[in-house]
Amino acid sequence: MVDHQETPAASVDGFATWEPVLRLLLAEQRRKHPDGPVRVAGRIGRGGWSLALSRRRPPRGRAAQVEDMQEEFDAVERVRGALADAGVDDVSFSATIQPNGKTVLRLMGPSPAVEPGLGTPHPGALILVDGSLAEPWRRLPESAPEALSAPSVDVELLERTLRERLPDAIGATEEEIAAAEVRLGVVLPDELKALYRVTRARWEDLGDDYESAGRAWKAVGCELFDLDGLYVADASSRPCRWESAAKEAVDTPPDSTVQGLVGSPGWIAFGDNGGGDRLAVDLTPGPRGYKGQVIMLSHEENTGAELVADSLTDLVLGRLATDPPTRSDEDRPSAVARVNGVSWKSVQAAAHPGLEVLSIGWWDGEPFSLAPVIGLPRLRTLTAYPGTLADPLEIAELTGLEFLALGPADWRRLLDAGAVPRGLSAAAIKTLRDHDPLPIVAMANEILALWDRPQIVQTVIEGDLAPLA
Repeated sequence: MVDHQETPAASVDGFATWEPVLRLLLAEQRRKHPDGPVRVAGRIGRGGWSLALSRRRPPRGRAAQVEDMQEEFDAVERVRGALADAGVDDVSFSATIQPNGKTVLRLMGPSPAVEPGLGTPHPGALILVDGSLAEPWRRLPESAPEALSAPSVDVELLERTLRERLPDAIGATEEEIAAAEVRLGVVLPDELKALYRVTRARWEDLGDDYESAGRAWKAVGCELFDLDGLYVADASSRPCRWESAAKEAVDTPPDSTVQGLVGSPGWIAFGDNGGGDRLAVDLTPGPRGYKGQVIMLSHEENTGAELVADSLTDLVLGRLATDPPTRSDEDRPSAVARVNGVSWKSVQAAAHPGLEVLSIGWWDGEPFSLAPVIGLPRLRTLTAYPGTLADPLEIAELTGLEFLALGPADWRRLLDAGAVPRGLSAAAIKTLRDHDPLPIVAMANEILALWDRPQIVQTVIEGDLAPLA
């Protein structure tokens, strides 16, 4: 235990560092529970925080400002400064505060085997296999050796048009283009080389002139990256939390122009649409696409991309493509099924040989049996809202699972029976927001121990929140 009087105020494990946050949370709880001990919990990270505090509404017509929550901001910044000094990105905490102010504060984590909870003090996904990725992030593109370039490709027209629009632009040298190819490990398509021969798109070449930048944007059709900013938009360029990634699926219908991947070694990102969506040249097109087509990767989606133009020539000339909608095909049911009060109403109805992800959400009827999905060859993810499974031990027969998310009671059944599937790469404990994080952390450590993974370490700090004079 750490005595706050012996710990520097700026340290993460110093009670004085946490005291302002705890006082705010205590005041909030005392309005609801004026008597007896109270428990408070939260999460603070260098990128944000989650605390159960009521905030003053800003005046009508004005957005919230820092001054509207200045006391909270100052209290959190004290902790975030200590985290930065300690090189810690994120920590969750739970504290029990007695009526006389005596306080026991527990800091939990971080652990290299645990993702931070999302807006909650509870642990996020438990990474049971070091370096593991969800299946969609391991998926490589289908080869397309017969894919052809679009008939609209015209390198000479492309270069001539750009030179007319950008007569003062400074182009990249052949050596600079070759160096980019070496860095990326891919040969750039002729259209992309022609574009950079006209303009290397460096900001310093524009002389800090925003009007010139606007003309360059209009000339190309996007905010063009310079050669150093050019990158391969493979799966690693689209990072995702394990629990979210495990519930995705790659789907490329036979009439698609673009493969429904997370990323591809054949997607060369060269620009931005100004809203965070990346434009890329696609060298691994879908069954009905063209090699070298221009696609857009949405920053709001984890998989797939949208066709923008059949070629870079078309993009520059403003001849944008209309990606035809994929045919509805009842013989190709979705690889992701959600069973809940508004989607599928039974596991039996959702089951089919191509099912990869089964998510059972809130349900007020009888719990579900998993018998209909036992033996399905591709089922790799199961998430179940607490209380929705008739017999959690049926999970032991789902031998292909790589990700499992269950409520604490269901995990307890599996742990006590020694029936936790050992083929898992990651797992999660589904909890309600106000669930005490301490038993959840203990259960998480129990699961991590089965794979001999690093534990969530707890630091206990004692202090006193006696009323200030």
